[in-house]
Amino acid sequence: MAAVLQFDVIVLGAGAAGMMAAAEAGRRGRRVLVLDHAPAPGEKIRISGGGRCNFTNVDATASTGRERFLSRNPRFALSALARFTPAHFIARLDARGIAWHEKTLGQLFCDGSSRQIVNMLVDDLQRAGVTLRLASPIESVSHAGGCFTVTAGGSEAAAAALIVATGGKSIPKMGATGYAYQLARQFGLGVTETRPALVPLTFAPALRETLAPLAGVAVDPARVGVGKRSFEEALLFTHRGLSGPAILQISSYWREGDAIVVDLFPGGGLGEWLRRARADTPKLQLQTVLGRHLPRRLAQVLATELGGPAMIGDFSDKAFAGVEDRLRRWTLKPTGSEGYRTAEVTLGGVDTADLESTTLAARRVPGLYFVGECVDVTGWLGGYNFQWAWASGWAAGQVA
Repeated sequence: MAAVLQFDVIVLGAGAAGMMAAAEAGRRGRRVLVLDHAPAPGEKIRISGGGRCNFTNVDATASTGRERFLSRNPRFALSALARFTPAHFIARLDARGIAWHEKTLGQLFCDGSSRQIVNMLVDDLQRAGVTLRLASPIESVSHAGGCFTVTAGGSEAAAAALIVATGGKSIPKMGATGYAYQLARQFGLGVTETRPALVPLTFAPALRETLAPLAGVAVDPARVGVGKRSFEEALLFTHRGLSGPAILQISSYWREGDAIVVDLFPGGGLGEWLRRARADTPKLQLQTVLGRHLPRRLAQVLATELGGPAMIGDFSDKAFAGVEDRLRRWTLKPTGSEGYRTAEVTLGGVDTADLESTTLAARRVPGLYFVGECVDVTGWLGGYNFQWAWASGWAAGQVA
């Protein structure tokens, strides 16, 4: 094997957090090497947001962090989020002439391709003198005498600082693995329970059969809740269960055995609307009336399950109360999720109790850092997880 290459910082992972950390360290004059097993950098960035990259959210800040970032320690993310904000990342896009726009709920997207973000980050690496090596699977990592030695792609490199930014388990077809958790355990750090998050939920065969005619039907908005947490966004019926933003959001809070409650009329007024329909169009069927405000196939399935008189004019106020209860408190019990195959992120990860919140450094292993999705910090849908990647990578890059 050739001589060991010497660097100041080695970054494992050329994703959002890894490239941000590497560029920041490089700007400080550090000799930085980035290694990734993938043939191209930033693959998750490239596919995100339907190819336009939902790169941050205007509300992904320290002021909302305790509520919108899930972790055993809800305060852990606040320091990094406070020091590198959405405004900071937006300023970088503006400086490069990358056009963007705001969609619903503070979500920010590129006007053009998400490749613009990837190209900006790679350019940042080049400007900072960072060495980027792709198609270089990590074979081993060791630590001795205050130095980390990494074997990758048949060559060895050494550095006093190692930043682990290899992500979580979500979307394995993109090359995702649990390697960061393996390294954390190797160096004595804890790893919390991990599970798919921001993921569609699935039903048992009997319920799937009942709802099969609804595959492809969307309701926007619907409110979906579990326990005290609820989200009001679009809901989509699939061949295996439910998806759409409201479901992806609630999946981070759902656990096996929990039922979810779906409100198909989150704006209220359903009872009054039904009574008015009874007075104005008494000979219409319930499914026809419901079809004025819900997708036709959904209205048909709900009306069939509810039963009742043939015409809306024959419904009593008590019967209407039953209709309202079903449509506004429709209780469904998922049996699982679509798993890491389609999950946008991994919930859980490297235990924040073993990391410094200001630098993302391992408390008991000098020179070791964990950033991005591999850490036990998981944001809401809509750009929050990218902001955590930028902020955590930035924080580590200031000191590594």
